[in-house]
Order: sequence, then C-alpha cells, then structure tokens
Amino acid sequence: MKRIVIVCPHPKNVAPGQRLKYEQYINSWEKKGFIVDIKPFMTNRFWNVVYKKGYYIEKVFWTFFGYLRRLKLLISLRSYDLSYIFLWVTPLGTTFFERLYCTVSKKVIYDIDDLVYHKDHKSEANSFLAILKGRKKPIYMMRRSNHVITCTPHLDEFVRKYNKNTTDISSTINTETYQPVNKYENVNTLTIGWSGSHSTSKYVYLLKEVLLEVYKKYNFKLLVIGDSSFHIDGLPCEAIQWAEDSEVRDLQRIDIGIYPLPNEEWVLGKSGLKALQYMALGIPTIASAIGANHRVIEDGISGTLVDSHESWKKSIENYLTNPSLRKEHGLKARERVESMYSVKANESIYMEVIEKVIGS
Repeated sequence: MKRIVIVCPHPKNVAPGQRLKYEQYINSWEKKGFIVDIKPFMTNRFWNVVYKKGYYIEKVFWTFFGYLRRLKLLISLRSYDLSYIFLWVTPLGTTFFERLYCTVSKKVIYDIDDLVYHKDHKSEANSFLAILKGRKKPIYMMRRSNHVITCTPHLDEFVRKYNKNTTDISSTINTETYQPVNKYENVNTLTIGWSGSHSTSKYVYLLKEVLLEVYKKYNFKLLVIGDSSFHIDGLPCEAIQWAEDSEVRDLQRIDIGIYPLPNEEWVLGKSGLKALQYMALGIPTIASAIGANHRVIEDGISGTLVDSHESWKKSIENYLTNPSLRKEHGLKARERVESMYSVKANESIYMEVIEKVIGS
C-alpha cells in the first residue's frame, strides 16, 4: 500500500486553512488504499496559545519541540511514497529544513494557501517574530516540488513562474454537513453575520459607519463568530467564540452574510472561504469585490459584490427589505457551491494529482 505523510503547521481539525482544504479529503484517500500519516509542527497545547498575545516562554518551548519533531520525522521520511507539505516544514529561518525534506522525500506535493511569501502576511500576536519568518521558504518549495496545489487564480499565476506543474483547487465545503435551514422570512429580527477570528475581525470594523447608518432605518442584529470581544457602540451585537462542534449551527443563524476585505495585495491570496461557508448554507452573501470573490460569487445571481460605502449600504438594505431576493440569491449560492466548491465536486481532482505524482 502507498504511504502519504502530511507535513503541516497545525494539528488536525483546528485551522480553517487545513480543515477546509486537504483535511476533508483524507478519508477518501484512505478509502482508495493509501496509508496517511499526519505530522503537524504544533501540538494541541501549542495551538491553544500560538495566536494569543504573550505566552512567550511557552511559545519558545513549543517551537523548539516542533523542530525536534521535524528532525525525528526526517529519519522515517524515506519510507513514504509522497510527502504532502502544507505551507512550510518549519516556520522560522532559512530553507534548511525544506531543503532536507525535499532531498530525502521520494515525491513532494506542495500545498500553498494565502500569500504566505508576502511581507504583510504575519500574525499580530507574534509580530515580533516577523523578521525571523522564512519568506524564501514558499518560493523554494514552489521550485523543488513535483507539483504545487494553489487556491486562487492569482496565486496559481504567481507559482507558475517557478513551477509549471500546478493545480488551482479552492477551499471547499462538505455540503453534507453544511445544510441550509433559512426560511427567508422577515417575521423576526434579521441577523447580519460574519465568521472569522480575533485577528481578522478588524475588517468588520471597516463597515462600522455603514452598519450604523443602516440601523437608523432598519432593525437587525449583528452576529460575530470568532471574536467574543467584538462590539460596535450603538449597534445590537452578539459576539461569540468559534467552536468546531457548533460552527455550522452558529452559521445557520445568519440571514445575511458579510465578507469585507481591504483593497490590499495580500487579499489576492484569499480563496473566498467565508463566502463559500455562507453560500453552502444558502445564505445570501455580500462580499468585497476583490480577488477570488469574483470567481466564487456571480454578482447579482448567487450573491452581491461591492466596492464602496454606498454599495455596501444599498446591498445590505436590499437584502433586509427583500426576502424574495434573499431566497433567490441564497438558493443559487447553494447550487453553485454544490456544483463547483463542494468536497464531492473536487474529490477526483485531488486524487488525480496524487496518483499522477506518485506514479511519475
């Protein structure tokens, strides 16, 4: 039986970039007869503090422990038919570990999500480490890998400068788990919702004035999932922590999904994941007209793309006051995810890449 080792930053089932990309396909790979081992850099204890401010001693300890784990894996790496490397082998310093792994591995697939090579791509909780980040690691992995999996047209075009063997596979949704419950009625107070993390909730504040202006005319509640400290004075807001076991149920409470993004280059590496989550649940979605959102949402058909204060305001008001429009766009959004961005629709693409690389 062929063996695959997944070399990734985070433990399984915790990081959206992993959960809604390759992790969803591991079971299908195993059903095809592959033995799959997952080897994260971080332990669960490290994950619990890594994106929080402070905890410096713990972070240093667990980072050192992660490097020891990578050295241990190196010893058995040759026993695998394929090394599937997501983002990086180690987070800091030079390409030393990436070079070792590419040299020892029989075959390598490199999966890149976001513009991790971009200078503005950093964690606010660990900004002091930005100078130590290995920005050359992704470029080296692009060059050395047998195949590269990307997630947006912009990223795919960039990678092709270094490696012509690429496949653009967006983040995908398990539509068996994500089931719509929205009745598209205006009987109760509508909920405008956003899902993300403490580090990205700042983009909801881009809509502060828009939301306050709309609230003067129409009643609604704002639900923020992923940052329990979020609030806007003068606006009814419920802010809750993200939790894996309640993620879908929490999202199902949303009547109108919002996905604001700044007009900055690093955004071009985003695969439109938040929009896909809303759309899979039949939630009409308003998103910034930038990057992969143009691919994910058919403007005026399966959602709405906006690029100004006034267009945000108008689009929110249109959805609040027009249940039939919410239903029309919500149903079309669900259909689009099922046909193009579901696990079922992309299962064979992943398998084709793996079999091609191992067999080459």
